[in-house]
Amino acid sequence: MGQCVTKCQTPSSTLGNRNGDCDPSSQLHGKRGAGHHVKQQPPFGKPGGDILIRGLEATTEACQVPTCSGDAGRESKSRLEGLFECYKDEWEDAILEEGMARFCDDLGVDPAEFRMLLLAWKFQAATMCIFTRKEFFDGCKALSADSIDGICARFPSLLTEAKQENKFKDLYHFTFQFGLDPEVGQRSLHLEIAIALWKLVFTQNTPPVLDQWLNFLTENPLGITRISQDTWNVFLDFTKVIEPDFSNYNEDEAWPSLFDTFVEWEMERRKSEEEGRDALSSGPEEQI
Repeated sequence: MGQCVTKCQTPSSTLGNRNGDCDPSSQLHGKRGAGHHVKQQPPFGKPGGDILIRGLEATTEACQVPTCSGDAGRESKSRLEGLFECYKDEWEDAILEEGMARFCDDLGVDPAEFRMLLLAWKFQAATMCIFTRKEFFDGCKALSADSIDGICARFPSLLTEAKQENKFKDLYHFTFQFGLDPEVGQRSLHLEIAIALWKLVFTQNTPPVLDQWLNFLTENPLGITRISQDTWNVFLDFTKVIEPDFSNYNEDEAWPSLFDTFVEWEMERRKSEEEGRDALSSGPEEQI
């Protein structure tokens, strides 16, 4: 996003854009909106340009709108109005890339970290790098927060909530939709974006098979370029029912063929690795 849950930063913090033009390990938000152009960054895994925030007049203190006398609901709405105005775009009634960068900076969080994905989830943000007025107001109301400090205070409970199985499932499904570009009617994720989002969404609920799955996709023996929503959803089921050693995997069950190939690839990799270790251990004896 501006990059919170972000795009177009360094490889360690960027998720890249939906066209696969930025680093996959951390993109989540790239600027969108009429008249705004996003500088294209190298593919995932290659250096991108950090957003440097200097000389910004809108500080955290400036965005903490003081409480006024009167009805508490009206006071809270007034504070939300002031908070939103601190970050909204000059021409559009939404928070875009530059405002998102300042918002993340004032929250004291890395734009690409898991907490920002959780915030986008709670705001039900439809597009990376954009919080519309409605998303921002509804999200803050859902959090019962109307200030930077108030939002920050909700992060621990959000992290706890995301550990609940049903809540995590909702977050997981949201993450796929969040990674799509609605402007071009995308229905599947570019492979690099999917890899980055899998890394991000599984930050604290990491399944044992995740690294092997991502290694398989990175090596990409099938030459796939996109991940469908069905594949995305099935992977969550796969992590829940299949043992780490794949001992209970049955290719005759209704798993997509991609998962059959993954299991075969991983089992062959493990076999080769084991044979390599055996060769190293027996090598000196054979030379005598």
